[in-house]
Amino acid sequence: MQDKNLAYRTSLQKQNILKGALIYSAGDTIAALLLDEFSWYRLLGMMFIGATFYAFEIPNYFDWIVKTTQFRKGAKATLSKTILAIAYFNPLWIARHLLFIKLFSGQFEAIDFNLLQIAFWSFLVNIPISFMANYIIQNRFRLKWRFLGSAVFSALMAIYYALSETIFS
Repeated sequence: MQDKNLAYRTSLQKQNILKGALIYSAGDTIAALLLDEFSWYRLLGMMFIGATFYAFEIPNYFDWIVKTTQFRKGAKATLSKTILAIAYFNPLWIARHLLFIKLFSGQFEAIDFNLLQIAFWSFLVNIPISFMANYIIQNRFRLKWRFLGSAVFSALMAIYYALSETIFS
């Protein structure tokens, strides 16, 4: 399905700032509550990360995916968009997310190579779910709705990422 709105360009937009701040911090807060690790510093820190890093990077990357795949057709286009989205949320992205959690939780001693190992296993185990979600987001959502769709999926994944430290440690 080709986007009818290829001229859509992203930057750090007010709507993405608000969505990023609320949705990413909501997912992380649920995870923190499940793990009995809630902290106001963590909540505010994740709101900041969602409103800045994620609100800027993700919509711009999705825009790049559209531009990169605009001349591909059929299954090739669909698969390309999905794989490129999965590639963005790779083990380094997950490790960075876990790093932010540790920083804002004041758990500086827990910042080590183990975060990368946890991120790798978390990514690997999650590929089937991530493939389906990113297929839907990249191929069924209009470009202007992809950040919101991805943010909601990522909020759910934030719960998984936070729990993955317990699962994969």
